[in-house]
Amino acid sequence: MKLIWKIALLVSASACANLAANAQSGPAAEPAAAADDAAATDTIVVIGEGVTHSTSETTETMALQKAPVSSVLDQIGELPGVLVSEGDTFGGDDWSTTISLRGFQSNLSEQQIGITVDGLPNGNSGYGGGAKANRYIDSPNLDKVEVSQGTADVASRSLEALGGTLNFTTSDPLKEKRLRFIGSAGSFNAQKEYARYDTGEFLPNTYAWLSISHQEQDDWVDSDVPSTRDHAALKVKSDQGPLGLTGYLSWDDTHEHNYQSITPAEFAQDPNWDRLTSQWLDNPYVNQLYRPAWGTLRQNLFGYIKGDYTPVDGLKISGSVYDHELDGRGDWVPPYLVDVTDDGAGNPESELNSRVDGGPLLGQIFFVDANGAALSPTPGCASSITFPYGGAGPQYDPACYPANAIPVQSYRHTHYQQKRRGVTADFAWDADFGAVANTLRGGVWYEDTERDEYRDWHTLIDARVGDEFNSQPYWVQYNRKYPYQTLMYYIEDQATFGPVTARFGLKQYDITLKREDLFGASPNIKLNSDSDLLPSGGLTWKTPVSGLELFAGYGKNFSSIKDGVLEAGATALGTIKPETAENVDYGARYVGRRFSGSITGYNIRFSNRVTFVPATTGSGAPDYLNEAEGSYINVGGIESKGVEAAGTFEISDNWSLYGAYTHNDSKYLGTGSAAGDALLGIYVGNTVRGALKQTFVASADWRDNNYFAGLSYKWVDKIYVDAANTTALDSFGVADLYVGVNVDAFMPEMKGLDLRLNVNNLFDESYMSGVVGDGTAYIGAPRSVVLTLTADF
Repeated sequence: MKLIWKIALLVSASACANLAANAQSGPAAEPAAAADDAAATDTIVVIGEGVTHSTSETTETMALQKAPVSSVLDQIGELPGVLVSEGDTFGGDDWSTTISLRGFQSNLSEQQIGITVDGLPNGNSGYGGGAKANRYIDSPNLDKVEVSQGTADVASRSLEALGGTLNFTTSDPLKEKRLRFIGSAGSFNAQKEYARYDTGEFLPNTYAWLSISHQEQDDWVDSDVPSTRDHAALKVKSDQGPLGLTGYLSWDDTHEHNYQSITPAEFAQDPNWDRLTSQWLDNPYVNQLYRPAWGTLRQNLFGYIKGDYTPVDGLKISGSVYDHELDGRGDWVPPYLVDVTDDGAGNPESELNSRVDGGPLLGQIFFVDANGAALSPTPGCASSITFPYGGAGPQYDPACYPANAIPVQSYRHTHYQQKRRGVTADFAWDADFGAVANTLRGGVWYEDTERDEYRDWHTLIDARVGDEFNSQPYWVQYNRKYPYQTLMYYIEDQATFGPVTARFGLKQYDITLKREDLFGASPNIKLNSDSDLLPSGGLTWKTPVSGLELFAGYGKNFSSIKDGVLEAGATALGTIKPETAENVDYGARYVGRRFSGSITGYNIRFSNRVTFVPATTGSGAPDYLNEAEGSYINVGGIESKGVEAAGTFEISDNWSLYGAYTHNDSKYLGTGSAAGDALLGIYVGNTVRGALKQTFVASADWRDNNYFAGLSYKWVDKIYVDAANTTALDSFGVADLYVGVNVDAFMPEMKGLDLRLNVNNLFDESYMSGVVGDGTAYIGAPRSVVLTLTADF
């Protein structure tokens, strides 16, 4: 951290000297809030003019509603069909982050929504070894997010885009030199320091920026456990006649502490506590909920170089190479040691001071005597433990052991590494054939990925005192490697004749997955997860009414089999098929001088849904040892249909109104066998758990020279937390407010400064959101207030 800010000071000093030297000839600095770039005055929701599927983009006002300490994922929450739920106030916990789009989910157990960064794949969005866009982009560096609901662009590079694609784009370097500092401070000890230097033109037609930041915030439940994030990024853009080059590099280092999902009944008992604790007690069974030991540690390094070349008019060739390296760890504190060595009755347990790689577990150790020998609970002792997870047996209860018994406990680490290297190549050829304007485009994407995962268990040095652990593990449970290769290729033709544009495209995926057991304890596995040819197409018609366009589109989306499927020992791999979704969009969009809007109807049929069927069921407590063996099978699917509407009205040069409404109906489809559905727990015709049913958004934004403000409100209908539809989260509404001023409005000598106040969950609504797959959900964060000062030089 100190090194980062030393670099910041060096960059700042260099930039200030450079700016001072050019002060006489350079243009005057603009007020910070006046506009970061040309897009800063844009308050219209872009609604995908000219495309045959539903699209929308975030705007500057949506960015202003979120403080710079917030995650980039927060900014898409007001777009139609989208629900983003984050357990942490500012998105500082990937574990509790969920996204819902047209009934499709991205959460701990399902990844059905594609994410790209500047058009390049994010790898995957899963917790174990994946990375969402918040790992690649710092909020102040975000330009916009392009949301393609349902039928995404044929060239989209993702292995998870069943329900659509979110493309997060970084801002381009400015044409003029600028040094920007941002400082934010607010609720729950939140703070962020950010610096960015735009170089201006440092080579002919070549521009760049460099940014660094540090932020931290405490959990909102106890305001006692901090999460931290450090981020650095660089972007370079050069235009050399027919050749354009762009490079981007980002490094992200985060240590997050998690939130726990709870049931609606637990929420009714206490809506302000997720049942994790902040104090270390004398009972390991309770200490398994110690929040400081529920951790997510991740480092991500991502970079790309893109090139666009126009050798002749009408032909464009583009390509990119990219690299991504991830190193991370997930932490828990199971309330026992795993017995992995038979030391004999009455002998000291070797788990306290030795290491074993692999091998079977023999049992569990809860308490030991002064010599380190395992103890058993007093025969006939009844446990008095009632919390958590409904209580526990006598083996966990200190009262069932002698007074001098010593509790033992583990610190479990799951380590994740991933290396990705990929290349893309595309072409687009424009040609006129009489009255028909034609565009033929095609491309290819190849990625080579290796994901490594191993798990080790460490003894706590003294479970009576705290969670400090022995750096040497006593058991490395497993060590596995998952190499896989992805090849995607596509072609599409688009023809425009008069007011009508038609397009038709095909794409296909060839994917090979492998699993290698580095301990040799289980067979290595290889699996192909290829797709069929995936068609897409559609029509748009520019009607005689100026600005009014009708559209209809179809696309078959694909999600590859995840490498986690290879872990279920009972899985019949030969019968597993990749998941697919057939999407149909149809609607109208209008763009006028003061009003723009769209309305879209859709129908989606999700088939070959891959579901894990456990051989045993648990009590609700974490399965620390992954003992719930079972199988993955294709079971039925989901059908979603609904309507989305969004529009912006510019009342005047100062005022704008925005509104969006979604009605979604997502139902489970069966296997075709009533007996099979009953056996697998498929509730045919029931609403999909976690799926958004209805939501609307309304916002008003105002700007008058140096002053700006906005108020938004989002209402979300009830959401079921179980497939049986017996329990639902209550509907809720959340309001956000921002108020800002350019400081030079009342202090002319302070040019280049602005001050902004953000209040999220303005009315302190108490609610639950973010459904996970076991009948639980996360508590929504309470009201937060953040003050941000931005200074430009």
